[in-house]
Amino acid sequence: MAYLKYKPKIGCHVSIAGGIYNAPERAAVLGCETFQCFTRSPQGGPAPVLTPEIVAKFKSEMKRFSFETFYIHTPYYINFASLNPVVRHSSARIVREELERGSMLGAGYIMTHLGSHAGQTLEEGIARVVKGVGRILSGYKGTTKLLLEISAGAGNVIGDTFDEIGAILKEVKNLPGFGGVCFDTCHAFASGYDFSSPDKAKKMLKEFDEKIGLKWLRLSHVNDSKFALGGHKDRHEHIGAGYIGKDGIAAILTSKPFMGIDWLLETEDEGREKDIEKLKEIRDKQF
Repeated sequence: MAYLKYKPKIGCHVSIAGGIYNAPERAAVLGCETFQCFTRSPQGGPAPVLTPEIVAKFKSEMKRFSFETFYIHTPYYINFASLNPVVRHSSARIVREELERGSMLGAGYIMTHLGSHAGQTLEEGIARVVKGVGRILSGYKGTTKLLLEISAGAGNVIGDTFDEIGAILKEVKNLPGFGGVCFDTCHAFASGYDFSSPDKAKKMLKEFDEKIGLKWLRLSHVNDSKFALGGHKDRHEHIGAGYIGKDGIAAILTSKPFMGIDWLLETEDEGREKDIEKLKEIRDKQF
């Protein structure tokens, strides 16, 4: 298929235990072509200092294992919409720190969840998210860009629909350092978006384009789902072992928009190598 100009790089989330410079080797052992990691504990606490020596060692390991790109996930506790101003402001501060840390290390993107609008209307929550993203990117001059991740739609979570992501994006898309959207297959499926066949995937992508804009699709988390369509539960399953199924995963990944971005697995450690092989098989049939 000569029209394809980009061959998606396939990778997964890897641990930074013992130092972030260990991540490239862990990714290479699994057969990754790119990877995702945290730069700090996702549960809380101060971020490990990135000394010039650590940054240099990380970049040396990236080169040693022939990685051109990698991506960073922000901690899980981020909530830009919290009614508690301390939580809102610390969330913005931490994500800004992650952007700066990503720029030091050479990350392409960081992606973040948006939080919950508990105790307020959805509209009020979205307004707080927009303000938080504005606070993050104010005066930012780094090279790593910020992605908003589609959520799974549990409880009062923000960002589980294309309408919500589109409403936020409309307000922040011109800010310095804003990159676009990270599409998580499990999250979207959990929120009721059906892409289990090529026709359904085409229909879903049309809606994505109308409400968000396909030009803002920059990265995908690729995970099967332990729960059925519209289950509103964020429970990742290995590729082909869940309710989306390998054919459903292939239907969305082989669409033209997804063939222009990288794919990142977030499945459990045991079985990830097989997941990577399955994604390579899906991709390589297109070339």
